[in-house]
Amino acid sequence: MCRSKHEGGMGFRRFEHFNQALLAKVCWRILNEPDSLIAQVYKGKYFPRSGFLEAQARSRPSWGWQSILFGRQLLSQGLRWQIGNGQTAPLLLGSCIPSLHPLIPALNPCVLPGNDVLRVASVINREEGSWCDEGLAHWFDPRTFRLIKEIPLPRGNVEDRLVWHGTQDGVFTVKSAYHLVVQLDKMDDQWSASVSWMDRPSWIRVWEAPVPPKLRVFLWQILYRLLPTIEALIERKIEVHPRCPVCWAESETLEHLFLECPVARALWDYAGLEYLGQGLPRQTFPLFLKRLLNILRHDHLVMAVTAVLWRIWRSRNWVVFEGKQFGFPALMRQYHQQYQEWINFPAGKAQRGPASPEVEVPPCPMICLWDGATKAASHSAGGMVVKNQLGNTLIARGFQFAGIEDPLVAEALALRKAILWCRDSGFVEVRFEGGCQGAYRQDYSGKY
Repeated sequence: MCRSKHEGGMGFRRFEHFNQALLAKVCWRILNEPDSLIAQVYKGKYFPRSGFLEAQARSRPSWGWQSILFGRQLLSQGLRWQIGNGQTAPLLLGSCIPSLHPLIPALNPCVLPGNDVLRVASVINREEGSWCDEGLAHWFDPRTFRLIKEIPLPRGNVEDRLVWHGTQDGVFTVKSAYHLVVQLDKMDDQWSASVSWMDRPSWIRVWEAPVPPKLRVFLWQILYRLLPTIEALIERKIEVHPRCPVCWAESETLEHLFLECPVARALWDYAGLEYLGQGLPRQTFPLFLKRLLNILRHDHLVMAVTAVLWRIWRSRNWVVFEGKQFGFPALMRQYHQQYQEWINFPAGKAQRGPASPEVEVPPCPMICLWDGATKAASHSAGGMVVKNQLGNTLIARGFQFAGIEDPLVAEALALRKAILWCRDSGFVEVRFEGGCQGAYRQDYSGKY
């Protein structure tokens, strides 16, 4: 139940993991707001001569401090150094390579580990604003050397700082912390050892089906054989009659209920969907349904198949719990009505009301269009085009970035290049427009 929906679960949060993520948020505030009241109280009592990350439990710690230390375990595993001038971040023990986090950088065989005094500044050429190849080659193996070279260095004397690795902007969120503790739990083999026979794309197909949410749960129950059919009740040691309550011809299994029962056959034929299952194995209905959903390429077919299954299950429940004897015309009419409702109002999309007025963007004398991209062999590039209010192109420039494989980093570098070029050219007011929202800060106004 606590697994991700894309892993075959229901997506519920584990209480212990979520509690640790909330405590890690308190630790994040203590770390980044040292002048706050809670930070000053704990510092004065538990770590007056050291930093928060180095604080110890000490003797007879309070319940609150023990909880803080429990959250700090998670926070420490998600922190990463963002390199500035390199004066603070440790070179050998600190995690400063995004693609290696949270692993420690691999050293050359001739290098002795455990040197926590050496800083990143020792391998930075401050005059050129680049990495020192000789220093990196001395300490690290070739793969780590290449990964460090991909880290762009800032302009000017910027201090190193600790950021949260789980988000693009480096700001802590409880959601990313919860995903981190779940991932660490899997790495420690504490997660359930059972592996679902459904793969991730198949579960995505189920949970993104264009039907109401309760019908997605219904499909999930079928795939796990959790529907309370007669077969399932007998397996749970419940004394019931083994025959199908609708046709009384065979035992009620998932295969009989949804494929072999006369009601099911009639409804599949009426919907014109009997051809979809041709060539698929029918011995196990969950496997049949999985393969059927994977071959359906149109939403209306997924809606139709789900409507057929739901009508069959509802009609069966009418007989079992209400004692009603339904007729085929009424069943066909209900299926058609439900299918038309889903077609007219797709699931997950609320009926739209009157359109909200669009926010008018004030005109700017200049508009800068920018973009960045990466390709194989660690090549990346960016470009910019500056236009006036009439749409006439004033200038166009292209940039190349060596050793950058992350597309988001390439986008951010292209934006920085565009901003610096417009500033150096003397433009006073410019609106920047690009296709990568992750390159902007949330409070970025778009003009300077």
